[in-house]
Amino acid sequence: MKQTTIRKEFRVTGMGLHTGRTVTVTVQPAPPDSGIVFRRTDRFNIVSVPAHATQVGATARGTTIGSGRHSISTIEHLMSALHGCQIDNVLICLDGGEIPILDGSSRPWLNQLQRVGWREQDADRRTFTFTQPLHFENKGTGSVYDVEPSDHFSVDCVIDFPNSVIGRQEASMSSFDQYDLEISPCRTFVFLHEIEPLLHLNLIKGGSLDNALVFVNNDLAPRQLRRLERTFHKDASQFRVHDGVLNTTDPYFPNEPARHKLLDFVGDIRLVGIPLVGHFTIYKPGHKANANFSKYLIEYINNNK
Repeated sequence: MKQTTIRKEFRVTGMGLHTGRTVTVTVQPAPPDSGIVFRRTDRFNIVSVPAHATQVGATARGTTIGSGRHSISTIEHLMSALHGCQIDNVLICLDGGEIPILDGSSRPWLNQLQRVGWREQDADRRTFTFTQPLHFENKGTGSVYDVEPSDHFSVDCVIDFPNSVIGRQEASMSSFDQYDLEISPCRTFVFLHEIEPLLHLNLIKGGSLDNALVFVNNDLAPRQLRRLERTFHKDASQFRVHDGVLNTTDPYFPNEPARHKLLDFVGDIRLVGIPLVGHFTIYKPGHKANANFSKYLIEYINNNK
């Protein structure tokens, strides 16, 4: 198969989930073999960072590449959409340090990619095909990854939140044909009891009930309602809990959290640098574990070329 890039550039403006700052992202076509590259244009010395696991820094509630003042955070949903469309080469320019959260899924990015379209380039696509089973466990998170030989990329995902309204959920993507309708719309999620600690960590400043599913394990107490009023700048009467979800919209799927974790994995695993051919079974994935697994795969691939 040939490498691909988009037919023309497109631009998206939105708010960063963690910084709460408005950022404009311009995605441009790129030459063969250039890969996916992020470029910050708001610095005096323009900084370019390749989308590669060796560049991953922080992984708290998102995937960040680069470091310090030149870092670029929350790249996973855009990366997921690019991987879902099997696009190899683009230059992503942004005038800030975080990719906008938009609606909390990869769907808005996918819509833009479908609008401008993509084209083949005069260069063969480099892939890695697994020919034997592979097992990886990430220390400290309980995350487990298994790979089996296959003739295409597919994923089975299991998440497990004991003693919560989410519990154990499963999601699958048997091919990229499912990505558009069954994976890309699925939004990020958070538990209500996590919101205040995350705010104290200087995170989710751009979070709202429009870009995340908020899960509630217990009935809302009056004190919690007052905190929600301050956090989301809404009257208490506007909050409701339905099937454990605090939101103005219902989940798109009963297993939307598992599907979103699969969405994140599709983005994070693309940081290996090339498309992979194999069947992945992932248990309790997260950004930190995904990054460590991707780094492990880079070393594995280099030793098995």
